[in-house]
Amino acid sequence: MHLLIIESPYYQDITNELVKGAVAALDKAGATYDRISVPGAFEIPAAIRFAADGTGVSYGGYIALGCVIRGETSHYDYVCGESARGLQDLAIRDRLAIGYGILTVDNRDQAWARADVTSGNKGGYVAETALRMIELKQQFG
Repeated sequence: MHLLIIESPYYQDITNELVKGAVAALDKAGATYDRISVPGAFEIPAAIRFAADGTGVSYGGYIALGCVIRGETSHYDYVCGESARGLQDLAIRDRLAIGYGILTVDNRDQAWARADVTSGNKGGYVAETALRMIELKQQFG
């Protein structure tokens, strides 16, 4: 299995921890991967679409990683809702196996509790989810 990790480094330290967990899970499963970076969580669905439509490398699945921390404006709600909707649309409409690892939290402590590979390890969980969805897609043709 060959996957694409799409990471939003807006909160670089948190995203790096998510990637660390995802890479460890992929390595353990014997999967290969490429990594790309996009400016923010909002851009992740478009990047996946670009990759899926591309004529280059063929990916069995995608891992979306990033973090959105609530601020003082409604921007948080739009970014969280639209990135989740975009990924779900791609999964259903285009039959893409996607692991959703965009943390949507109120503060950095909550983000770290989920990202830390020694506790929450959301990155590892998301990679395992993507691998499972690839298997399901293959099972149902």
